[in-house]
Amino acid sequence: MGIIQLLKKGNTSSGIAALGNTVLAILKGVAAAFSGSGTMFASAMHSLADAVNQGFVYFGSALAEMKPSKRFPTGFGRVVNIFCMIAVIVVTIMAYETIMKGWELIKDPSEASDFLLNILVLLAAIVIDGFILFKAMKEILEEAQVEKSGNVFAAAFKNVSKASPATRLVFYEDLVATSGAILALLGIIITQFFGILVVDGIITILIGLLMIFVAFRVGYDNMVGLIGVAAPMEVENKMAAVLLTDPDVVDIYKMRVMQEGRVYHVDGIVELKKGLSLAEADDIKFRVMDRLLREPEIADVTLGIIEDDDKTGWKTSPEVQV
Repeated sequence: MGIIQLLKKGNTSSGIAALGNTVLAILKGVAAAFSGSGTMFASAMHSLADAVNQGFVYFGSALAEMKPSKRFPTGFGRVVNIFCMIAVIVVTIMAYETIMKGWELIKDPSEASDFLLNILVLLAAIVIDGFILFKAMKEILEEAQVEKSGNVFAAAFKNVSKASPATRLVFYEDLVATSGAILALLGIIITQFFGILVVDGIITILIGLLMIFVAFRVGYDNMVGLIGVAAPMEVENKMAAVLLTDPDVVDIYKMRVMQEGRVYHVDGIVELKKGLSLAEADDIKFRVMDRLLREPEIADVTLGIIEDDDKTGWKTSPEVQV
């Protein structure tokens, strides 16, 4: 697979977010240089961190789509987790710089200039970051295979754990970026109209702390992904339901569904009806495996077969429907 084809398979949200935040980082950096606003500096650092991170994640998500090879037979799904961990380091460094800048402004507050320029840049940031956030929420619902109805924001929060690592990172980062832009806007308005200069430093520190939250949240999610994590219960129950719909499958002796990136690996043993010949049992096994592999989120299936032991070993949630 060529480089261009791989890049086309990269996470859409992270690609759009990288471009959007690059533009915002430049605009905010110029505004901070002209005005001397600490809040604008913090917001510029945040956008720069987001641009670098999401660029890393976009390329990582593209590389994760490479097909398994002889040397790497299980594929490259966890590559995106590695890139996300690099992004966490970048966010942490930027957060430290932002907090230190805020502390300096609290100790030695100064009045910022170019009020109108700062307001226009922050309004543009709210619009762009808000658009990227909405795009990430829609992608969460697509990856979680949730019907888009009702409150998209609430549905995205509920299903964010089912999204790919790249989409989760974009969601958390732009949630904080949009909140940070709103905070920065409030800080500049308060400083301008009420003359409370220390607010500039306080909000700068708050934005830095929000960046720390993103670093820990994304870092934890990707550490779990690198170690190897079980699929959500809904996914496991869905796979069990697919197995048990086959008329020759009596029970599931054991099953393990592992999540890797945005795909799942199924490993299990099913119990078949008694009295089947070896050839019949093999045909059933391959039929069931084929049915599982038709599910778009399933990367591979390893399935063993045994005869029914007359014991019920698996119960699928009644809420799960195939």
